[in-house]
Amino acid sequence: MKYVIILVDGMADYKVESLGMKTPLEIANIPTITLLAQKGEIGMVQTIPEGMSPGSDIANLSVMGFDPNIYHKGRSPLEAASMGVDLSETDVTFRCNLVTLKGDGPYASKTIIDHSAGDITTEEAKTLIEYLGKSFETKDIKYYPGVSYRHLILWKNGPFDYDLTPPHDVLGQKIEPYLPKGPYRDVILDMMEKSYELLKDHPVNLERINRGLNPANSTWIWGEGKKPSLASFKDKYGVDGSVISAVDLIQGIGILAGLTPIKVEGATGTIHTNFDGKAQAAIDALKAGDDFIYIHLEAPDECGHQGDLEGKIKSIELIDEKVVSPVYESLKSLGEPFKILILPDHRTPVSLRTHTSDPVPYVLFDSQKIISNKNQKFTEDSGTESGNFFESGVSLADYFFKK
Repeated sequence: MKYVIILVDGMADYKVESLGMKTPLEIANIPTITLLAQKGEIGMVQTIPEGMSPGSDIANLSVMGFDPNIYHKGRSPLEAASMGVDLSETDVTFRCNLVTLKGDGPYASKTIIDHSAGDITTEEAKTLIEYLGKSFETKDIKYYPGVSYRHLILWKNGPFDYDLTPPHDVLGQKIEPYLPKGPYRDVILDMMEKSYELLKDHPVNLERINRGLNPANSTWIWGEGKKPSLASFKDKYGVDGSVISAVDLIQGIGILAGLTPIKVEGATGTIHTNFDGKAQAAIDALKAGDDFIYIHLEAPDECGHQGDLEGKIKSIELIDEKVVSPVYESLKSLGEPFKILILPDHRTPVSLRTHTSDPVPYVLFDSQKIISNKNQKFTEDSGTESGNFFESGVSLADYFFKK
């Protein structure tokens, strides 16, 4: 049996007035996903446990079968695992976004307008993070460049008592109420404030401004955490496999769970990512003997954060055409039973530009249990109307991998 989970980040949404009170998922032309829904099972799943924030870290842990109430120790240490950063039990890590702030006056009075600094390139970002490292690094504090706007700070034997806010939760707002809080806030806030002075006139940003792009004129530090410990997929579900994602967070979860990370050239985590390359990497791994592939696609989430309705619909359609369809056709050609599970980790409504904790739809296709329902679709409403509901991502994962 082959198992494939296709995680379409932030795909689910709310009804949009300009779409005739439909969601992007209802509008998108997704023939292959629709076919799988007509031949498989649809339903809803509560990926975010009650009382926990609707982050991709918590949601993807849940979908992979790890109860976040037990295994979640923070977002950034999961990213550190992907970046090859070794952590001790007393180290503290932070996610360090490159963001765009706007406004005159003191730092606290500025408004955050872009959590991704215009989807800054990895090359540009590396230059800026290394530049900041020269100013802020000590024997205990280190900066590690990541992918695009997503980076890491390690504080060896650091304190662990903060109240830090994800930047994508406060887009379009003045930052003062959302700046770091807690007894050890001063070091974090000082690095953020000084980063603005160092970055606002940096040549990389002046060039971006000349090209009409958002500058990466500040860091935003959040997502603190400590080293986690996960069981392997082999021990948990009896499968070996790989994880494919442009995002360090997802690769890190996979690595900690014993999956092999597959790097795909041109994988950016945006609508301009190498969808074809991701699909081919999955197909190659399945043909080479992998039992399980976890394919993570970030584009709809990024479009949701940007409030880009057209882009969100287009990204869902591209994923159906360039990822779901070829992977499905390849699985059929292998000549052995297979299951495909397609779902978002959370909703990222374009109207809110941030994540929500609502249940999300799933479709599960089992080549050994083909159903025929020509009227069935993969939408938020259809999932709800099906009557199928999983109270957690963990229970859905257990069901999916059940022999």
